Amino acid sequence: MWLSDTQKIGIALVAFGIFFQFLGIILLFDGPLLALGNILFLSGLPLIIGPTKTFYFFSRREKWRGTLCFFGGILLVFIKWPVTGICVEFIGFVGLFGSFFPVILQALRQTPIIGTFLSLPYIRQAADKLAGVRQSAV
Repeated sequence: MWLSDTQKIGIALVAFGIFFQFLGIILLFDGPLLALGNILFLSGLPLIIGPTKTFYFFSRREKWRGTLCFFGGILLVFIKWPVTGICVEFIGFVGLFGSFFPVILQALRQTPIIGTFLSLPYIRQAADKLAGVRQSAV
């Protein structure tokens, strides 16, 4: 599957946004880095999936709580409350993107080194519980 140039730019913006978020947290919740990361992430997402799909993703009824927390956390970062803002934003991120965690965990299990580590007995149970994977009754 080939990506359009717009989608490639969107992926780069989201990647830089995540990088600046991580860097802002590592540097003791540096507000400008966190704000820059938020702006880059939010500007890259519509370029990847399109503005209409982005709007529908954030406005779905079952995602309202996550949307409000995510954007409320961004607002708190912008008004210079970075620690509280990142905590609220993280809760919103989990609410919005939490359904993708089992898919990401399954993809990680198929990689060579990480997959072996994630398949160890106790680590597998803990990772499944964290990702919200439902266990089938045997």
